[in-house]
Amino acid sequence: MEGRSIVFASGKGGTGKTTTVANLGVALAQFGKEVILIDADITMANLSLVLGMEDIPITLHDVLAREADLKDAIYEGPAGVKVIPGGLSLEKVKKAKPERLREVIREISQMADFILIDAPAGLEMTSVTALLIGKELIIVTNPEISAITDSLKTKLIAEKLGTLPLGAILNRVTNEKTELSPEEIEAILEVPVLAMIPEDPEVKRASAYGVPLVVKNPTSPAAIAIKQLAAKLAGVRWEAPQPESPIKRVFKAIFGGKR
Repeated sequence: MEGRSIVFASGKGGTGKTTTVANLGVALAQFGKEVILIDADITMANLSLVLGMEDIPITLHDVLAREADLKDAIYEGPAGVKVIPGGLSLEKVKKAKPERLREVIREISQMADFILIDAPAGLEMTSVTALLIGKELIIVTNPEISAITDSLKTKLIAEKLGTLPLGAILNRVTNEKTELSPEEIEAILEVPVLAMIPEDPEVKRASAYGVPLVVKNPTSPAAIAIKQLAAKLAGVRWEAPQPESPIKRVFKAIFGGKR
């Protein structure tokens, strides 16, 4: 059975898209789903870094340059999630042919329940190519007018390409008065808001350790929001745990969670 191929895109950089994709993929794997993450950001690949994967010998760039087989570019990450990372060297970027991404998707289409594609930010040719290879689209954006305006452009292009917009993830939400409300965003984008991920210092802390947030601190507010979305996509029931108090987090950091 063919898995769901979902491309994650944002109209601009800095929305936290890659971190969201990485954690959502791990969360789906924690729910027992077979998941493959693809770093389709040909020029600024960093999905592997968020997952704490280093010194990767063969990457998607090698496959797109026809210098390696796809099976050799698939690695296992946290919680058993499969990852096809991008290359970090300029030489590999020059050799990679983004138009071959479709071949990659076809080859892995029956290998997982979910194929999550991390697309480049913006609307350059590599971004549009990534929009083409996913059957469904989730927009990762921030609740500010400039980000939503760019997200609308991304959504309209995806629709023209035949990719179905599922909805939007509002990331780094602070609930300040200057932010657009979920209702306003839904009215502009004409898609539902699937999740609201709050601004959470634990996200940066987890990134610094190279460990996904849903693994390092699964009871943090952002991790809970991501797990709730993963449960919704996976079609499973999940009851969110109570977030840890700041004092308990300090004690856990000092004593390693020992009682």
